[in-house]
Amino acid sequence: MKDTIKVVVTGGAGFIGSHLVHALVKKGYEVEVVDNLRAGDQKRLPVGVKLHKIDIRDADKLKVVFKGAKFVFHTAALPRVQPSIKDPVTTNDVNVNGTLGVLVAAKDAEVKRVIYSSSSSVYGNQKKLPLRENMEPRPLSPYGLQKYIGELHCRLFSQVYGLETVCLRYFNVYGPNAPVDGVYALVIGKFCDQRKHGKPLTIVPDGKQSRDFTHVSDIVRANILAAHSSKVGKGEAINAGGGRNRTVLEVAKLIGGPSVFIEPRMEAKHSLADIKKAKKLLGWKPNITLEQGIEELKKYYDL
Repeated sequence: MKDTIKVVVTGGAGFIGSHLVHALVKKGYEVEVVDNLRAGDQKRLPVGVKLHKIDIRDADKLKVVFKGAKFVFHTAALPRVQPSIKDPVTTNDVNVNGTLGVLVAAKDAEVKRVIYSSSSSVYGNQKKLPLRENMEPRPLSPYGLQKYIGELHCRLFSQVYGLETVCLRYFNVYGPNAPVDGVYALVIGKFCDQRKHGKPLTIVPDGKQSRDFTHVSDIVRANILAAHSSKVGKGEAINAGGGRNRTVLEVAKLIGGPSVFIEPRMEAKHSLADIKKAKKLLGWKPNITLEQGIEELKKYYDL
């Protein structure tokens, strides 16, 4: 790049955020990261990237970091459905008030655009598939509701304050470095880790629930395209998904090894993204199929 563009990634030491940071650095951006390291890991960051250990609810501190930045990629959150069901108060405080803090700081620091990481969980259970952005959100969890409220805040800040925003609804992101332990574990990474350690793959009955699995590198591209597209900036909600849903049983078969069924939990039965809007507004479509992504992960985990 001729003129270095400063960008800030909140949650940049997390799974998706760190992949985004690496891609931005590779493209020549001046990247700074905001992460309180509650779920992030500084080891994920490229050498030389400045890390600010700041809570996203502290708008005054964020404003200082955001000064001079053209884009803010807001990936920071307390993610996943189950933790939000267990602790709706803390997750709401971080995911809703934290997003508000990011938007206030971005407005005050005169940032051009905020790219917000939303979630397909805003849809909940819908009568028809694929899931389209004009469907009425029906979140089944505090997390889904919190992500939707974040979208509304983004739209409002564009309307009221003129801050450009765009909201990407992620569908079941997977890839290298995904969390495999504890409440933030993601199913594909967890399956790979279980097989690596000779454990059976734990499938929530009956394994016939389907998800639209999306490789993290495709999500990264969607973020960068969303930052630069002249067709967005008013708080648009845009699906970022693989465009094809697969059952958990199919995923387990691709990874291989024995499996066991465990107790059910509250979640949508099926998920499938309509990605026409992403193609139209961002010029984006996924590049990596589930088969390709899992083959890559099996090599990553030495399976």
